[in-house]
Amino acid sequence: MTQAELRLCSLLLQEHFGEIVEKVGNSLLRTGPRPLRLLVGDTGLLPDQVKKALCVLIQHNLVRYEVQPRGSVEYEARSERILRILRYPRYIYTAKTLYGDPGELLVEELLLHGHLSMSRAVARVADRLTETMEDGKTMDYSEVSGTFVRLADTHFIQRCPMVPESPQSAKAPPPPAPALAIAEKDMYIVPRLSLVRKGKRRHSCDEEEEGERKAKRQKQEGGTSETPPDDGIYWQVNLERFHQHFRDQALVSAVASRMDQTSSEVVRTMLRMSEVTTASRASHTQPLSSNEIFRSLPAGYNIGKQVLDQYLALLADDPLEFVGKSGDSGGGTYTVSILWGELGVTRGPGTSRTSPGPFQHPSLIPLLLHRFGSRCARIFRLLLRKKHLEQKQVEDFAMIPAKEAKDMLYRMLSENLVSLQEIPKTPDHAPSRTFYLYTVNVMAAARMLLHRCYKSVANLMERRQHEMRENKRLLEKSQRVEAILASMQATGAEAAQLHEVEEMITGPERQQLETLKRNVNKIDASENQVDETIFVLESFIQSTMKGP
Repeated sequence: MTQAELRLCSLLLQEHFGEIVEKVGNSLLRTGPRPLRLLVGDTGLLPDQVKKALCVLIQHNLVRYEVQPRGSVEYEARSERILRILRYPRYIYTAKTLYGDPGELLVEELLLHGHLSMSRAVARVADRLTETMEDGKTMDYSEVSGTFVRLADTHFIQRCPMVPESPQSAKAPPPPAPALAIAEKDMYIVPRLSLVRKGKRRHSCDEEEEGERKAKRQKQEGGTSETPPDDGIYWQVNLERFHQHFRDQALVSAVASRMDQTSSEVVRTMLRMSEVTTASRASHTQPLSSNEIFRSLPAGYNIGKQVLDQYLALLADDPLEFVGKSGDSGGGTYTVSILWGELGVTRGPGTSRTSPGPFQHPSLIPLLLHRFGSRCARIFRLLLRKKHLEQKQVEDFAMIPAKEAKDMLYRMLSENLVSLQEIPKTPDHAPSRTFYLYTVNVMAAARMLLHRCYKSVANLMERRQHEMRENKRLLEKSQRVEAILASMQATGAEAAQLHEVEEMITGPERQQLETLKRNVNKIDASENQVDETIFVLESFIQSTMKGP
């Protein structure tokens, strides 16, 4: 794990869970799997604090545990899962785009709590949606539960592993830690619940506190509240399914930019038909017959079967091979190629099939242009296309003076964007009888860019924290004024009184708040843009290491 990843993971843990959880997570990231005793000694925290921090991390799937042969339990941080916290806003926005407000809030609640039962998630979302509605209107539990079922059917959410029910003898001691498991066929089965209630509004803080005190008193007295029918069945967000959706959207956009909208709609239909049956890391979708594709096309596309066959033939004959023909049954069977290392998802028109995908992505070329200039980017593209070139050939093909070309090549060589390969003519490796060829080590360059992206996100997060610290007093004052205004509006205060409270924030302070809001929004947007680049690079590296 690189220092940039470690720094970013620590910042994410601190921002979302606080200093104690960050200290425990950082210790696990630095040292690897450790038992509780060593973890307490390394962090300097109380054993109870470490236990609670581990509970939080396990609840959010950020730490895994394993029982060792001697009976001890070791805890290990999942760095790749911690880095996914950066992508939470994108998951939530995607759920909103696909399933509306109920889908957005369901995914948000599951991400916020790590695991939730269906009944509790539906109740929380229905209450939140009721709060935003006009007086007299409420959100039915049935509508939210319907969205929950659709999310499970399309595999965007899945059931958490449970402790398997196995008969144990009374004399056998319990294991040090439970072994959780779930069959793949049960991961998306939604329990049958009768949710016929409506969302409730929160009336006041006093009533809410009174309700909490009453529930706490009932628990202490040994009273048992009504047990939900799905007690013990918990759900979590399936991040791999969201990544599959992002990849599919990139593929559809690439087809649309290279060919036309109808071709992209054909590919979209094929991806939609096989989205549940295709594994997240598969290189191709399941084979689909031309007749099946024709029946599944959207109603708005009035194209005949013969026209569809022509589009499929064009896609299969394209050099980038977005679609491949796998058989002739049913009018011809076709698959969509979805392996990032083999696919030209990120390539523009006119690029060869052998040119590496991520370096043609529209978000990566500007990165090269900004850091090294347009001429360095030209040399880089040239080496991608020609594979191996001598310095003199680079000068001639790129039409750049010898001195500048040499300087740019050495500059990219020092940054590990290009590498130098020696091919000797004689066994003695004499420099005068050796070819020196420049080439692009694609994997090394991709890893270097990914490392820089992690550093960029960490810098952005630290900048946002600095902005918030510098304006902490002003932000607290603004929150106090907003709370006073809200309470006065609830009691029916006059407009003059409200205006008087609003004037507690002066003009310069209001302008400073606007500047702060604008700067924080820019930082948030930049984080999302960098994360898109991270997704492209990580997908390329994973698929290339896996191979076709």
